[in-house]
Amino acid sequence: MPLLFSGGAQAGGQLEEPLMDSVRTALSSAVANQAPPVPEFRDTESRMRYLRWLGAMSDRLKRKTPELQIRTEFLQTVWYETKRAGLDTTLVLGLIQVESNFRKFAVSVVGARGYMQVMPFWTRVIGDGDPSKLFHMQTNLRFGCVILRHYLDREKGDLFMGLGRYNGSRGKAPYPNAVLAASKQWEMPS
Repeated sequence: MPLLFSGGAQAGGQLEEPLMDSVRTALSSAVANQAPPVPEFRDTESRMRYLRWLGAMSDRLKRKTPELQIRTEFLQTVWYETKRAGLDTTLVLGLIQVESNFRKFAVSVVGARGYMQVMPFWTRVIGDGDPSKLFHMQTNLRFGCVILRHYLDREKGDLFMGLGRYNGSRGKAPYPNAVLAASKQWEMPS
C-alpha cells in the first residue's frame, strides 16, 4: 500500500503492454511536442483564476519545495501538462504526492523515476530510449500525464481502474484510494 509521506518512492510495477501502432504513434507524438508556451488566457478572469491557483498551490508546496522559482516552474508545468492531457490538476498533484512525495529524483524499487514515477520502458516505447530524461521535470510530467491519460482512456474514463493501471495494481483499492485522498489536499476552496 502506498504511503502518503514516506521517504521512498511508491511506484508499483507498471506493465509493459503491447500497443497498437496507432496508439504508439499518438503517444510518441504527445510526448515529442515542444516545451510549454507561456500560459495564454482568453480573458482577465481566467488569468486571475490561474494566478490565484498558482499562489495557493505554491503556499501548500512550500515545505516540500522551498525555492520559489523551482516551485513556480513545477506548478506551471503541472498545470500546463494536465490541461494539455485533459486531466484534473488536483488528481495529478495527488498522484505525484503518493508516487514520489514531490521528489524530482525519486527512484522506486522497481525502477520508476521522477515525480510521476514513470517506468523506463516508456522511453523506449514512445520516446527516444533515454531513461535518464525521466529526471527532467517537464519530460517526467509530460510522460506521466500522457501515460495516465492513455490508461484512463483504456479504462473508458474509470478513474479507479485507470489509476490502478498506472500503478500496476489494477483492481486493487489501496493505490487509487491513496491518490484520491491526496488529491483532496490540492483542491481550491470554493
